[in-house]
Amino acid sequence: MGCGSCGSGGSCGTGKPGGCNSNGGCSTGGCNRLNVYNWLQNIPLAYQDAACTVVEVSFNQGSRKEFFRNQTGQYFEKGTLVTVEGVGGFDVGEVSLSGELVRLQLKKAGVKENNPEIKKILRKAGEKDIELYKLNKGKQKEALARSRAAARQLNLNMKLSEVDIQADGKKATFFYTADDRVDFRELIKIFASEFKLKVEMRQIGIRQDAAKVGGIGSCGRELCCSSWLHDFKSVNTTTARYQNLSINQTKLSGQCGRLKCCLNFELDTYLEAFHAFPENADVLQLANGTAHLLKKDLLRNLLWYSLHDGTGKQHPVTIERVKAIQRMNRNGEKPAELGALETAGGKVKEIEPQFVDVVGQISLRSLERNQQKRRREEQDRRRGDQRNNRDFNNRPDNNRPNNRSDARPDNRPPRQAPPRDANAPRPDAGAPKAAGTPFQNRPPKGNRPPQNGPRPPANRPQITKQPKPPGTPDGTAQ
Repeated sequence: MGCGSCGSGGSCGTGKPGGCNSNGGCSTGGCNRLNVYNWLQNIPLAYQDAACTVVEVSFNQGSRKEFFRNQTGQYFEKGTLVTVEGVGGFDVGEVSLSGELVRLQLKKAGVKENNPEIKKILRKAGEKDIELYKLNKGKQKEALARSRAAARQLNLNMKLSEVDIQADGKKATFFYTADDRVDFRELIKIFASEFKLKVEMRQIGIRQDAAKVGGIGSCGRELCCSSWLHDFKSVNTTTARYQNLSINQTKLSGQCGRLKCCLNFELDTYLEAFHAFPENADVLQLANGTAHLLKKDLLRNLLWYSLHDGTGKQHPVTIERVKAIQRMNRNGEKPAELGALETAGGKVKEIEPQFVDVVGQISLRSLERNQQKRRREEQDRRRGDQRNNRDFNNRPDNNRPNNRSDARPDNRPPRQAPPRDANAPRPDAGAPKAAGTPFQNRPPKGNRPPQNGPRPPANRPQITKQPKPPGTPDGTAQ
């Protein structure tokens, strides 16, 4: 499969057939399958003599990896092309891992570090080695097509998935899958006479075949077998039953046609959670009959039972209730009822699910209700703030300034007007008033006549009308 980030099919602009970035590794794993991130790469070692001398080298874009001993003492970074020992010649591969992490990979693969059978690294790949390497690798597609045609002519029940030709062109490895034993002696003779090289046939499984082809899974990511998974464990339908999955072959099968490897990822968690469920709870004895177990709901901690009453209804029962009924049955007692929870449309009312699928359940009406609720809460909060401010201002011990006299910057007492007698005449009562202000010529308040008697005439100036001159009706002269 090509690079997941640039789509260049494994040869990304750097000229390295296995990597996109500077250290020779692709972040998506598409260029170099089964990648291992060396997180100890930039950490110096205290004792250089104790450093691991074994290097992991990958071939054919990461589809095959082997260990080689570095006796030259030269440091090879990840992504460096090196020339190593091959079968009757040499081969060119890419350094995929070096340093202390190689010891962990050796332990995982069951290979000892001081094993004398480990081949050696000859040198860093030169221009001639790389040119011969590209020439022979370019013949692999044609060799694969011709080998498949030869297998069809011999009517062999096998599928050739990949051909790996050595860099010097002296050996070719054919990877195939087959359900039964295959006699390919005649096929090897045809390959040897046609390709003029040494032939090796290697059988792989269906999952390994899918890993070599690569692809995108139903999760939207690159296949685990082609990116990081290299230990394939058996997967059966019991794994799906433990997780309460429907046995649907189309949904549970991967691109290899077998059950998905990811079914094993969460199996240990489900098995550990099932320890809380009671054992031997398949049948419960009741006063009105027998309850049979249908399924176990792990996420809600419920057990679903059915009563042979002709209705076919399923009853969800909690774990505590089932354990209580089992204790009663061991004592020879039978409860009158099962104690199932109420359901509506097959869903339990009282128990909230831990995981809710809200896809397609959000409507505009629900959003409007939430908006109205937030608006009411905001109004209540504002009313509460106003009520608190009003109560604070009416407190008797409130010393905040309420008028300008209390807010005086100094300690001077406020000005007070002298007391005045209501019946005393005003000092400006006899003074002449200006014309045109008749309301100010009224007598003092204490000397006013009663309202029932006639009022004295006001000292208003009399306005006399002038006669109109003869002429037009409006008085204008002609």
